[in-house]
Amino acid sequence: MSKGKVVLKLANDISTDIIYPGRFMATVLPTETPQFAFADDKAFNQLLNEGGVPAGSFIVAGDNFGCGSSREQAASCIKGYDITVVARNFARIFLQNSINVGLQMIICPDINAAEGDELEVRENKVWNLASGESFDIQPLPAARQAIIDAGGLIPYTRKLMLERAGQAL
Repeated sequence: MSKGKVVLKLANDISTDIIYPGRFMATVLPTETPQFAFADDKAFNQLLNEGGVPAGSFIVAGDNFGCGSSREQAASCIKGYDITVVARNFARIFLQNSINVGLQMIICPDINAAEGDELEVRENKVWNLASGESFDIQPLPAARQAIIDAGGLIPYTRKLMLERAGQAL
């Protein structure tokens, strides 16, 4: 169960260039990419960089979130702030990049929320506590969710290898 406020409400077709502008592509380390998240939205970028967005907050978006290029930095820069993205659906490559880096994301085809609304995720639903409405979550396959829950593909693989090594002893 998670609970937090919507800190940014976005429309449909939010491209990776909006999330992580191409001019910062030389920066690839996940520890450095967060500073450039939504860099062209000066107010929101400043809020992020000044610590004004609490961990556990939500970004809510429409259809096709993360469309455009295959840049993994678009997922890692959001993960750096421990923000969950709730979208009606995600672009295919962004979805896989998000799984690989362990970005918390929720596919919620009927989500309806505004900036400032408080959301709670429980019982396979997103509850908008401001409106009293609940919205069904479209769950990811268990194997993909396990990778996210482990923190990404590298921690997940490390965990599996350690488990298997322990069984071999």
